[in-house]
Amino acid sequence: MSGQGAMQDAAPDAPARVVPYPGVRIDAPLVVFDFDHTLYDGDSGTHLFAWLVKRHWWRRLLALVLAPVFAPLIAFLPTRRHGISAFVWAGSLGMRGVGDFNAAIDRYVALHTDEIRERLLPVALEVFHRHRTAGDRVVVATGAPPELARAILAFVAHEDVPVVGTEVVPRLGGVGPRRHCHHAMKMVMLREAGFTAPVAVAYTDSSADLPLLQAAARPVVVNPKPSRVAMFRRLLPECTPILNWGCPGRGGDPVA
Repeated sequence: MSGQGAMQDAAPDAPARVVPYPGVRIDAPLVVFDFDHTLYDGDSGTHLFAWLVKRHWWRRLLALVLAPVFAPLIAFLPTRRHGISAFVWAGSLGMRGVGDFNAAIDRYVALHTDEIRERLLPVALEVFHRHRTAGDRVVVATGAPPELARAILAFVAHEDVPVVGTEVVPRLGGVGPRRHCHHAMKMVMLREAGFTAPVAVAYTDSSADLPLLQAAARPVVVNPKPSRVAMFRRLLPECTPILNWGCPGRGGDPVA
């Protein structure tokens, strides 16, 4: 990561003051952040895919035709990738490849700057900032497309942070996921991206990220679904923090 310069993230809509980030220390601990419901209030990929589908009437019609078969698949971990893939394809049909898809992501972010900025969580950004200031090796690992997380992090001068995310490839005239950065595959993709050191700290909301949390020396659950809190307490070490970083309707102990 670069030490060129970045913003103090007191709040996403506050005036930014530029501070230098140190380079990553040689002995820096590896710190992994999830993105959705961790740094961002909501599911960024779902928001993107909904916009892609709603751009044209015929895409909306196509999504309605696909929904009875593919929408139920999203609810179950083993089939989630297949369910999401159908709607990504409907939203991207006609794109010539990943470059077109990334350009559409950048356009979506540019058109929704205010709404996206409001969804960035100030407490999360402050924790993120502290790790970077300490010279830790920070990486974002997300089920969203990596270009989406990078474009959103650019709002708060963290565009130089590595992002490992779901890989997409051309498929049947559109694009579709090749590998979903989700559950155990998230750990595989982190290692393949060169993050081979033991995970010192992991922040995530999702029960699908149990392999990441269980691999971390210090797991931190943030903004979990209330129904999942008991499960996290049962499967993670007794001292594991379970926090709420400002996501309404989510569980965890509130953080000032």
